[in-house]
Amino acid sequence: MSEQAVLHSVDDRGVATVTLNRLAVNNAYDDALIQGLHDAMDALAEHRGLRAVLLRGAGKHFQAGADLKWIARVAAQPAVENERVSRATAMAVHRLNTLPVPTVALVQGGCFGGGTGIVAACDVVIAADNALFSIAETRWGLTPAIIQPQLADAIGVRQVRRYALTGERFGAEEARRIGLVHEVVALEGLAAAGERILGQLLQNAPEANAQTKAVALEFAWGRVDEAVVARLAAQHAAKRLSAEAVEGLASFVEKRPARWNPGG
Repeated sequence: MSEQAVLHSVDDRGVATVTLNRLAVNNAYDDALIQGLHDAMDALAEHRGLRAVLLRGAGKHFQAGADLKWIARVAAQPAVENERVSRATAMAVHRLNTLPVPTVALVQGGCFGGGTGIVAACDVVIAADNALFSIAETRWGLTPAIIQPQLADAIGVRQVRRYALTGERFGAEEARRIGLVHEVVALEGLAAAGERILGQLLQNAPEANAQTKAVALEFAWGRVDEAVVARLAAQHAAKRLSAEAVEGLASFVEKRPARWNPGG
């Protein structure tokens, strides 16, 4: 039996721990992981007394972005299936962004592509000093459209324009400087730092926290509703079916530079 892609549990404080759990591929997302996030949020919505959510990635890396082999298989499917996949992914990040309880992400190792959108959707992000980030979808002929609203809120349009266009990797201190993470700690202190933040959150009134978060989102730049999600998902899916994406995904599978890469 295969591993469960997303694990979730709630302790006696009302703190949920949600763990991305595709260890073999560094928690890269596919249909199972996206559905697992939806299932976890469905379950947590039914949990009375929920106070906070702690989001983690199992193993050495937080989240390696999209599973590009899976993306290549999706791209071979009809347009309607591609749009379904993009919409499900966009809605998972949107739902995480709008959870009515505080969310804390603990990031170690790689956090790439969709992983940056996931952490941008969390209220508090703590990174280990070995964390490494990138928004590199365009390298493969894809776009990060479905996570750009959350990224724009977290790091600002100016930084999105740099890092989503260059695709370059950047470390934990740069992520802190631009606002993607709030704090950088030694890897061995990551769990303790998360507990410290949870301790702060649990001192506060639950309804007051929920209302404060709702007002903050009301004044966010990336004001996203289901209509916006649908539009971005359609754009995201259409790009996956483009000739550029076909070439980019082929270059990944064949381990060669894409035709637009002058180093090829």
